[in-house]
Order: sequence, then structure tokens, then C-alpha cells
Amino acid sequence: MDALVDRLDRIRGTVAPRNHNARTIAALTSNPGCGRRGLMDAAGVNKGAVAGHLGFPSGFGQSRFAIARGNAFEAQVKADGAAELLQLLRERLGLAIPEVAYDDLSNVGGNASREVRYARTKSLLARAAGERDDAGTLFDHPMLRLDIAGYYAYLEPDLIAFRAGGRFHVVEIKSFAVIDGQADAGKAAAAARQSAVYVMAMRELLGELGYPPETVSHDVVLVCPENFANRPTATLVDVRKQLSVLQRQLSRLTRLDEIIDALPPGLSFDLAYDADHLPSRPADELRKAVSAIDARYSPDCLGTCEMAFFCRDESAGSTAALGRTVRDDLGGVESIGTVLGLARGTLTPGAGQEEIAGLLRFAHRLRTECLEGIA
Repeated sequence: MDALVDRLDRIRGTVAPRNHNARTIAALTSNPGCGRRGLMDAAGVNKGAVAGHLGFPSGFGQSRFAIARGNAFEAQVKADGAAELLQLLRERLGLAIPEVAYDDLSNVGGNASREVRYARTKSLLARAAGERDDAGTLFDHPMLRLDIAGYYAYLEPDLIAFRAGGRFHVVEIKSFAVIDGQADAGKAAAAARQSAVYVMAMRELLGELGYPPETVSHDVVLVCPENFANRPTATLVDVRKQLSVLQRQLSRLTRLDEIIDALPPGLSFDLAYDADHLPSRPADELRKAVSAIDARYSPDCLGTCEMAFFCRDESAGSTAALGRTVRDDLGGVESIGTVLGLARGTLTPGAGQEEIAGLLRFAHRLRTECLEGIA
């Protein structure tokens, strides 16, 4: 594992690695065949900076207003040792939680390194799990890690973990509103997927200590503002389905060592920042490095990956740009020009293309007849 980490450090370059969070893990598993994202995320590369230097600045991410609103709401919920959160857990969810301590794990004695924070998190959770009674401690920003395609991805979490009823629970704080008891379905589903990542990571940590998976509850506490006020409300969300999907998607990821073994020697995404913290690496050189790793672009990437605009431009003229469903239906025909040629009968089908060529000619004939009927 140390040799793999050293290689990833060289690929990333001289800057500090960017930590994963639940959103990036969920996005990675939604496109398990993309070696480019898998490698860049594993190395902790700032994909937004790379895309911007290549001339394709990312339009992906939260607005500053949304980030500020989320930070303000989180600070409110966690104020005074998370007193408001405790009241919610007791009154709204009926959890019997005694007076508790509050441990902030965002740094350890001024040391914010991932390894130190993870070791401290593991030590505290091990002690809490070993106590006969509920530990009575809220763990804020525990550093977790997850085995993804053969490497450890550290998660920079935005959550609180606590123990009640003999089991650990994950608290996910989100700033989207619950209005008249209903939340935006898409945002609630995304929150459930992200919470499942943290549940899996906590189960992996406690599993290393010999505890069974059910030590971490599959019921996640989701805290959101209620109606149009900024008062928090809480609900329990069952993430068993999301855990099952996540486990299946993680198993489909290409192992990282297989991707690295196929790389050109010396490949790096280092932007070579100068004294003014501006990238000095030639864009053409960086483009060659990025293009050396196979990508699996689809239009869905535009909402989840900072490299999407670059990959879309790179895949222009290919069936991948039309989406996974169309690409798969076309049976491995990779060029839109080839598809059109087979449909019009101007190209002779190659080996294995006879069936798809017949379907394309049939579809083209139907389209032509429909257009002639309209005319």
C-alpha cells in the first residue's frame, strides 16, 4: 500500500491531496468504468484546477450562497456542544441519550493531517464501542476512510456520530428545507446516498476492531431546516437500500493498481505552481497526460465531475456523448459517423456489426417515411 501511495503522490505533484467526501464517492461509483476519474480522485488531484488550466473551467459545484447557508445552519445545530441537536434527538426522535461530552475531531492537538485524525477517530470509537453502557459522546467530524478499488480513500466528513441503544448512529446535516413535512425528493435521495457512504466507512473502521456491521445503525439522522424558518428538524432515514447499491458499485470499480500499471512512466498531473501560485505547466503537456487515461464520458457527468466539459469535448463525434444507454444499444459502434453510415447503407458492416446495421437501416427507413408523410 505504501508503494501505491508514493506513486499517487508523484502523479498528483507537489500540492496537498484533496480529501474525498460522500458526494465524491457517490459520484465515482455512479460511473465505475471511468479510469480517469478513478485515478484523479485516488491521487487527490484538484480536478477543477486541472480542467480550468486545460481551458474547460468547471460549472459544477455549489454556489457560494448555498455553501454559506449550509455552513451557517451547521454552526447553529452544533453550537454550545450541539445542544440543539441533542434536544432534537431526545424530543423529536425519542432517543434516550444521557448528558454527553462533545469531541471535535477536525484536528488533533493542532495537527490536522488525515492519518493522525483517523488514528484518533479510531481510538475514540474503539473505546466507545467497548463500553458496556452508551458512551455519551458526540464525535464531530470524525476522519474516516474507505477501501476503494484497492486504495484507502480518506473521507472529509460533514457529520456527527453518536452512540445510543448500543449502536452508533450517523447524523447528516443538510441545509435544504423540509416544508410541510416534505423535502425535495432529489436532494433527500442524494443525502441518503451520501449518508450510506459514511455508514459503510464507519462499519469498515469498527469491523477492523472486530465489531459486526450492525454496530453502526442503518438508520441515519437527517437534520434540515423546517419550513421557511431556520429552525432544525430531524428524521430517521433507512439507508439499507443505498448501502446495497453502494457495495455493488464499489465492487465494479476497476482496481487502481491495474490502471496505474498501464500508465506511461513519469505521468503526472502537477500544474507546477509558481511563486504567485499560478500554474506554469504548458497546457498541451497537461492535456497529453490527462488523455493518456481512458475516460468513460456520459452526459450524466456534467452534474457530478469537474472534468466533464473537457471529456465532452474529447468525446465529440463518439457515441459516448449520447449517453450510456444509446452507446450500449449501438453494440460497440463507437463513432457517430459510423452509425450514420451503417444506417444509410453507405458503409459495409464489419465483423459483428451485421445485426446492429440491420436495426439502424430499419430505423432510418422508418424515420424517412415519417418525414415524407409530414411533408
